[in-house]
Order: sequence, then C-alpha cells, then structure tokens
Amino acid sequence: MGNLTVFTEFLLMDVAGSRELQVLQGVLFLLIYLGALTGNLVTVTVIITDARLHSPMYFFISNVALLDLGSISVVGPRAIVNSMTGSKTISLTECAEQIFLFTMFAATEVGFLVVMSYDRYVAICRPLHYGLTITPTLCAQAAAGSWASGLVYSAMHTGALFWLPFTKTNVIQQYFCDIPQVLRISSPDVQLSEFVIIVICVCLDLSCNAFIFISYINIFLTVLKIRSVEARNKAISTCTPQFTIILLFIISGSVATLVPTTKKPSLKNLLTAMFYTMVPPFVNPIIYCLRNREINTALGRMFSRCSQIPVMGFLE
Repeated sequence: MGNLTVFTEFLLMDVAGSRELQVLQGVLFLLIYLGALTGNLVTVTVIITDARLHSPMYFFISNVALLDLGSISVVGPRAIVNSMTGSKTISLTECAEQIFLFTMFAATEVGFLVVMSYDRYVAICRPLHYGLTITPTLCAQAAAGSWASGLVYSAMHTGALFWLPFTKTNVIQQYFCDIPQVLRISSPDVQLSEFVIIVICVCLDLSCNAFIFISYINIFLTVLKIRSVEARNKAISTCTPQFTIILLFIISGSVATLVPTTKKPSLKNLLTAMFYTMVPPFVNPIIYCLRNREINTALGRMFSRCSQIPVMGFLE
C-alpha cells in the first residue's frame, strides 16, 4: 500500500499522431461546434421571439435545443483547445465535472423526448382533449421533472465512478472523459457498483423507449386514417422531425453503450465517440429547419425583420 499511486489527473489520448493531424482534428471539432452552436441558438431564438411558436411542442423543442447546446459545449471546447495546443491532461475534478454535465444533459433529453412523444400523441390521436390535457402547468411540471431526473441520474453515475481513488492507470483512450473509459481504469468495487446502476438505468431507458415507440405507432396509425391531405401533411411535418431526432438519439446512445471499450486509440474509436457526442447536437437543428414548415416560416420572418433593420436606420 505504501507504493500505491493515486492519480489526480488523467491523460486524454487521440488518434492524431502528428502535430498537423492534431490541428486538423481541432479544426474539425471547431467547425462542428460552431455549426451546432449556431443552429441551436437560432432555433431557441426563433421560438422565443416568434409568438406563433409559443406552444407546448415548441417549448419542448427549445429545451432540447438548449440541452444539445449544453452537451456539445461540455465536450467540444475542451477537445478543440487540447487539439490546438497539444495538451492532453485533465484534472480529476474537471473529468468528474465533464461526466456529470454530459450525462445530465443526455439523461434530461431522454425525459423531454418522452414528454414530446406524449404531446404529439395527444395532439394527433386525441385533439379534442389537447387543451385540457397539455396545460402550461403540465408543461412546467414535465420540464422540471425531466431536469430533476437528469440531475439525479447524473449524480448517481458520477458518485459511483469517483467514490474511490484511481490507482491502475491515468490514461483515457478517448478525447474526453467517457464513462466506459473511466470505468475501465477504476477499481473493481467501483465497477461492481456502476454495473448495478447501469442495469437499473438500462431498464428505465428501455421503458422510456418503449413508451416513445408505442406513442409514435399510435400517431402514425391515426395519421393514416386522416382523409384530408393537408391535415395529414401538417401532422407528418410536426411528427417526422421529432421521430427522426428520437431515432438518432437512440441509435447514438446504443452505440455509446454497446460498442466495446478499446484499450488503445483508433480512428473507429474517435468516430464512434464523435457520433454520439457531436453529431446529434449538430444535426438536430438541421432536421427541424428542413422538415418543420412552421419553423421554416418563422425563420423567414426573422431574417426578413433582421434585413429591414439597417434599411430603416439609414432612412431615419
């Protein structure tokens, strides 16, 4: 025990073997981060500033955009700085904060996706009850419950991972503090407690996914029965983007959970991590802008107002 080394910082590894590749990797991360930052900020701004989008569905969408913005901001800036400067170290506290925040944002988004599927189910399958069921109070309670569940979920994982010191190694074969990688270098007691938590969480996640898919199956069955082509297209335009984002989130989450943990950095490892950390926040605003007609129209109105501001100032 006297020769036991307790690590207080970690080394983040990546696939870039040369300085040029590190810079190229940093530029790639920067472009993805700026795209996600712009897309999600525009989505939130449009929903907040356009009174026609002040409805429960867009309230939930704006929360998801904020969560995407938060999750990529936890990982992206640090990865960009490390790639540009060649730094690989991260302190134990910073690693714990990174895991806590990223897990919280991801878990909270699961809660919002469940709520959004129920919102669309009531709106399409029981439209006469929508105003009585989806009330502002219910929206506030659902949002608070999603954030609270994400906080508890994240606190459980972070507490289980960091309650004992790290003595095996301090090398993390990833460009950020990833739960599987940190779990790989933790003590057997930590691995056992985290395994129990993961089993419980997987059961909860499967229940949430089942609820989402049952809701959307009922939604699409109801949509097929709608005789009006215009009403059917409107229903599809509001449901398809959400369903696409749910599929992307579930697929990326499955990749993060099921892909084996590697013991050395590889391009496959890097691309897999990018797929579930950076791709969803980058792609989600694009899906909404391309598939949702109301957001498209609101974007047009916002750009029209912005283009008129310099002209009006000049004329005055």
